[in-house]
Amino acid sequence: MTTMTPPVTPPVTALNALGFDRPAADTRVVVAMSGGVDSSVVAAMLAREGFDVIGVTLQLYDHGAALGRKGACCAGRDIHDARAVAARMGFPHYVLDYESRFRESVIDDFADQYLAGATPVPCVRCNQRVKFRDLLATARELGADCLATGHYVRRIIGARGPELHQAADPARDQSYFLFATTPEQLGYLRFPLGGVATKAETRAMAAGFGLDVADKPDSQDICFVPQGGYAAVIEKLRPGAAEPGEIVHLDGRVLGAHRGVIHYTVGQRRGLNLGGGDPLHVLRLEPESRRVIVGPRAALGVARLRVAEVNWLGDGAFADAPPGGWRAQARVRSTRPPAPARVLPEGADTA
Repeated sequence: MTTMTPPVTPPVTALNALGFDRPAADTRVVVAMSGGVDSSVVAAMLAREGFDVIGVTLQLYDHGAALGRKGACCAGRDIHDARAVAARMGFPHYVLDYESRFRESVIDDFADQYLAGATPVPCVRCNQRVKFRDLLATARELGADCLATGHYVRRIIGARGPELHQAADPARDQSYFLFATTPEQLGYLRFPLGGVATKAETRAMAAGFGLDVADKPDSQDICFVPQGGYAAVIEKLRPGAAEPGEIVHLDGRVLGAHRGVIHYTVGQRRGLNLGGGDPLHVLRLEPESRRVIVGPRAALGVARLRVAEVNWLGDGAFADAPPGGWRAQARVRSTRPPAPARVLPEGADTA
């Protein structure tokens, strides 16, 4: 008589908080630490949960010019704060010199974009070219299973793999600044604060961990631009950039003179110094002729615009758009609400 033994079903292993099927102690995570409360809470939280945490702070620029400023990432005080969190929570912390690559990838691009009449968002470039490229590679070299940051954004596993979603707290959502994150990078990244309801909750966690940064002010400035004086930074990087020119009305009338195109951005109303009359806004910049074109607010509205550097994270291939284009929600500024839109692909990364 033959006895049949039923197959043994292996036990289902629960995934740890970072999504790995192994104990937290066997999962190494590099945490990008700016010295602020958000990344400090991420590092402390993961250390408390038993993960093998390595804290890394990037030295991105010469912070000597930033002494005395509060809330600007990666200045000398911030490095000290990140190191203090690591010491309190008992994990190693390293400071990496990324000044040259930050200058090439972010600061130079910032200056060149302004000279071309655009308004750059350097935080996007920093995430795209430094944190999620170079630092991610460094994390792999350190043997980390993933890289965690303090961004308020959610990473959700969908049918096609990791997806980038808005944070639970719309007031803190940073998905706008992470639009260039690729699917491959999303597979390695973790955002533990994406589901936090409010910033007050984050600060309460920091206080619970006994972190001195619990009440540290949020960063407001671009880290390498003191007190928002970006024009002075551009002039220092590109001498002669602030060439004077004409302020011209949309109808062709010359209304006045300006101190340089780099002092203006599309949509701006304040600082034109054109006297009384109806309010005027900057409609476009013409750096070649050094002209600032102004007009009524109504002239700012457009129904179509061209988009470059498309990073498609949607369902299906970008080029395989349905008739009429992809339906989407478009946001032209981080502080503006999204608006319904249709995306019509024109190339591999243009629309």
